[in-house]
Amino acid sequence: MTSDIATREDIAHLVTTFYGRAFQDELLGPVFVDVAQLDLAAHLPTMCDFWETVLLGSRSYGGGAFVPHAQLHAQVPLTRQHFERWLAMWSSTVRELHAGPVAEDAIARSERVATAFHARLWQGADR
Repeated sequence: MTSDIATREDIAHLVTTFYGRAFQDELLGPVFVDVAQLDLAAHLPTMCDFWETVLLGSRSYGGGAFVPHAQLHAQVPLTRQHFERWLAMWSSTVRELHAGPVAEDAIARSERVATAFHARLWQGADR
């Protein structure tokens, strides 16, 4: 039986697993590796802080998540396909590793954030 997301360690495992896959993805990988040149080891604590705050109420994340995405979008357009692929991979990774209300909340919240980010980045354009 797969357990729900309950600890920072659960979040770290989820985020590490997901981004390990995303870095290898043919659509997302080049954005993370070539354009953003994201150092996963250095950025992992920030992403864990974000998800720990969102899902477990830790208040460990104090930054704004939109600005880095807007800066990346200025370098390479982040299209609907990017967001859809990210969401599909995130959802499948969450469900593979966890089951329960917090896991489902992780999926629901990612969908809300992705929808909001895409809308703000494109401001009404159909992309």
